[in-house]
Amino acid sequence: MLSFIGLVIVLSSVLAGYTMHHGNLAVLNQPHEFVIILGAAIGSLVVSTPMKVTKAMIGQIKGLLGARPGKKEYLELLTLQYELFQLAQRSGLLGWEEHINDPAKSSIFQKYPSVLKDHHALVFMTDTMKVVVSGSAEPHDLDNLMDVDMETVHNEEAKAPAALSSVADALPGLGIVAAVLGIVITMEKIDGPPSEVGMSVASALVGTFLGILLSYGVFSPLATAMGHRNAELGKFVECIKHGLLAHAKGVSPPIAVEFARRSITSLERPSFDELEKACRAAKG
Repeated sequence: MLSFIGLVIVLSSVLAGYTMHHGNLAVLNQPHEFVIILGAAIGSLVVSTPMKVTKAMIGQIKGLLGARPGKKEYLELLTLQYELFQLAQRSGLLGWEEHINDPAKSSIFQKYPSVLKDHHALVFMTDTMKVVVSGSAEPHDLDNLMDVDMETVHNEEAKAPAALSSVADALPGLGIVAAVLGIVITMEKIDGPPSEVGMSVASALVGTFLGILLSYGVFSPLATAMGHRNAELGKFVECIKHGLLAHAKGVSPPIAVEFARRSITSLERPSFDELEKACRAAKG
């Protein structure tokens, strides 16, 4: 949501400054310039980007409206891991089966909705736990396995911001294209009244203005915001990795979740006491 508030600030600041300088907003209303610039931008996106990446880009832009993992979500994740590790310690790894085969119906997972609604994190966790239950992977192999999964998802998610960034890079040039076409039209009217020629030149310059503004004020910041959000979601999965890896090495549940806690960035990281209190409450 903060990203879209920033876009409103950008656009309102530009327009407010323009009107304070006695600019006429009606001059900026040039629909044909929008058609040329945005139409060409969308066309170049269609040419250069696979449909699945375009769909992912739209989804990630919508995702900017949603919440990102904070201290509350991380505390839920750590407490969930603690409960699962305690269960494995009491009942053996087979005690996980009923919970990881259908997490939505699990009495443990249902207590932690923030993990349940994060599809990628949930699949990453349950798939890795299934490997642990099978007993077919040593800790170092499990580490490599999770790294491969995380790297694959990271590379896949990075394609959408890169595609939007490419569009942002092209917009100033497309703005110049629109401006040049406007100048061509102006040359046809060169013998006309000065006021008409002036309006035609102004209309052409709006194309350059729009291309630069949309590039550096809208599309490029959105691409950067998408990258930051993907990195934050990746840290959430990384927290799962450190907890599961520590458990696979035979570390006790409290120490395993401490490994996971230490992987969280400082602003979102629950304190040691907060985690201890949550684990005690979960333990009953």
